[in-house]
Amino acid sequence: MRIRDKASGWSWCARSLEQLERELETFVERGYRIPEEPGGWWHQYVCPEHHTELRFDPMEPDAHHFHCPHGCVLEGEPYRGGWLVFKHQSLARYALQAAAVYAGTGKSGYAELALGILGRYAERFPLYPIHPEAQAWMLKGRAFHQALSEAIWATTLIRAYLLVRDEGVDFSVAEDAGAAGEAWEMFLSMLEASMTQYRHILIHDRGTPESNYTAWLNAALAAVYAAQGERGKLLELIEGEGGFAHHLSIGVKPDQFEYEGSTYYHVFVLRAYLITAEMAARFGVDLQAVRGRQGQSLQGMLELLADLAGGQGELPALHDGPYKREPYAREIAEVLELGLAHMQGDDAGRFGALLDETYRQLDPGQGRRSGLEAVVFGTGEWDLPLPASDEDGARRRGHGQGRGSRLLADSGFAILRHTDSALSALIDFGPHGGSHGHYDKLHLTIDHRDGAVTPELGMVPYGSQLRKEWYASTASHNTISIGGRSQAAHEGECMAFRETERYAYVWARSERAYEGYRLDRHLLLTSEWLLDWVQVEAVGTAEGEASQPIDWWLHHLGVGGAEGTANEDWEPCASQSLGEGDGYAHVQAVSRWLASGDSYELLLPVDGNKDRGQVRVTGLACGGEGGAVYQFTSPGTADDPSRRMGGLVHRQAGKSATFVHIYADSGAPLVRLSRSDSGEVEIGQGSRRFSARMGGAEELIVTGLE
Repeated sequence: MRIRDKASGWSWCARSLEQLERELETFVERGYRIPEEPGGWWHQYVCPEHHTELRFDPMEPDAHHFHCPHGCVLEGEPYRGGWLVFKHQSLARYALQAAAVYAGTGKSGYAELALGILGRYAERFPLYPIHPEAQAWMLKGRAFHQALSEAIWATTLIRAYLLVRDEGVDFSVAEDAGAAGEAWEMFLSMLEASMTQYRHILIHDRGTPESNYTAWLNAALAAVYAAQGERGKLLELIEGEGGFAHHLSIGVKPDQFEYEGSTYYHVFVLRAYLITAEMAARFGVDLQAVRGRQGQSLQGMLELLADLAGGQGELPALHDGPYKREPYAREIAEVLELGLAHMQGDDAGRFGALLDETYRQLDPGQGRRSGLEAVVFGTGEWDLPLPASDEDGARRRGHGQGRGSRLLADSGFAILRHTDSALSALIDFGPHGGSHGHYDKLHLTIDHRDGAVTPELGMVPYGSQLRKEWYASTASHNTISIGGRSQAAHEGECMAFRETERYAYVWARSERAYEGYRLDRHLLLTSEWLLDWVQVEAVGTAEGEASQPIDWWLHHLGVGGAEGTANEDWEPCASQSLGEGDGYAHVQAVSRWLASGDSYELLLPVDGNKDRGQVRVTGLACGGEGGAVYQFTSPGTADDPSRRMGGLVHRQAGKSATFVHIYADSGAPLVRLSRSDSGEVEIGQGSRRFSARMGGAEELIVTGLE
């Protein structure tokens, strides 16, 4: 559907088009030039002190001083190279924006602006060297350290060209039409050669056709072939080894999650797939209908995002990936707009919360459907916020929002939901995730219907030393560490998963996190509380071997320590170290629980703001020898590590340990935990009583639920 028709028919598109035109007017007034220097690696555009991404103004024509959000000013490399990555990408985006405004308004100056940027890059591209500063492991680009960055950039440039051409304009209108057209054809030819070469390296020389790089090299080649009108080459690309159909089968698990188990890389690969499908559609080829060998599909990948999203539409930052970041939000908006335009028998309603959150990040204060992604790729008259039917409203009162629990057996995640519960839980037990994996088996994420409570922290740009020192370490996750060490890279397993009308239950196990130990985590979610039972057992440990500290970690979005509730037996221990170990240097204790053999209670804020709600966590503070419970602070989520966040560590020592905690919305009746003489855990809630124990088959048994 033409942008002009969308703008005349839908108010959201007309409003967005006007905003895009105003932005371009400012862009032209401030002036621009195509940098003579190639870009570097954007992951190095990060403050070495605060570990936050440096600021970038796309309107700034040039820059040699680079600013941290906290006031640091940096110069030279690698920051200049990082800035240039953003600059090259932003100029490509402005070319697409100009093409979109031309397509929507018919004003010829915007076609000239788009073609001017494209023509200058076509002339400059052969002058960029194959990047001499790229790291040895990289597939080297010209305009960037990485060919991966080049592929992403190239698809944006070619989309701009195709959009202008669709409106009947090409380089024949340029001042030097012949030279501009020849430069553009040379640009496409050089891209085709380099992308083809790097595909061969990945697929045949390295034997990694499943790489997310392959998906993007495919997307770039598909765009080149669309611009060249090469239908035969496109079909070969789709059908060959490492091509679209093959990559969908090996790069995506049968449960529809990208094979690295990273939410970010799932969006990353899905976006590349959708671009490939967009280019194939120009030749009448429908990739939306393609299925992988085990049922993988573009629609299935899109639907998984809606299933992963929390109550407010936030996506969990599983494995490597940002927590919140504007360019990431734009990528999510693009895949949602492209995906929804092709979904059959569905509408935006199923994705309402995810759309709301995405556009809240892109349009702060308004949260409306807006921006370049909506204008170029979006269809349909719906706007945000989406109206909720009575049925939708009833579902939203419970965090389940009509979605049940889900076991992603292939990727190794389980999501627990209950229609009437304010809470939901996600546990990670699956494959490590390769180079983008974390040492995080049995990690637990808890969400409230109004926001995150105990999240995965995300990942800082890879140029930060905190990537390995903290964010990938076990201690930064809501799981178990032993002896101060991070877990081994390994895969756990799901031992049981059940969903009934009264509860949802999952039992996950890890036997290779630490040699000689078995870790089991049992989660049981009812309408009013979530029970979390962790059992650590020494198996095969040599007799007489010294016991090691066993730490149960919980990170929450509160600033500093959480608030105490029923008991005030916390002793300040400001800045006390919790010992040496992987990531421990970044943790500072702030208080210690003094009682033993008793339960403790804390209130955790929802989304870091107690005014949005609170969740009460109650734990049994028994631990025998060396047992202790600490509140601590640690680096914040990956969007701003310098903003410290709160946490709780429950330490036990010995060759086995048991950690029992229960979570409930603070508005629900108070839940009490105690241990009976028989060793069972008693759960009291008003006049109701439940008891929990490990069964003969080591499965958690909770009585009183019937």
